[in-house]
Amino acid sequence: MFKKKVLPLAEILNDFMKQHALDTPLKQRRIIDSWNEVAGPVAARYTTEKYIKNQTLFVKILNPALKADLLMRRTELQNQLNAKVGSFIISEIKFI
Repeated sequence: MFKKKVLPLAEILNDFMKQHALDTPLKQRRIIDSWNEVAGPVAARYTTEKYIKNQTLFVKILNPALKADLLMRRTELQNQLNAKVGSFIISEIKFI
């Protein structure tokens, strides 16, 4: 009798997502969803649009003073967002 290799379901799903190129869009969606938590409630209130294009997170902020504050913190925010998903997804944040 031969032994079958038994793998955990999480590992099987991760392999499937990598093979079908579904892991990056999922992680991008998780970054967009975690913006409110990472940036804080004040920034979340003044944020209207968020999207990722070519490893750049674009965020539309309505308050100019808040936009200036977030510009100074953008490297920190980028690192926190990438750490939230566990991989390097965004290389830059632009505020529009």
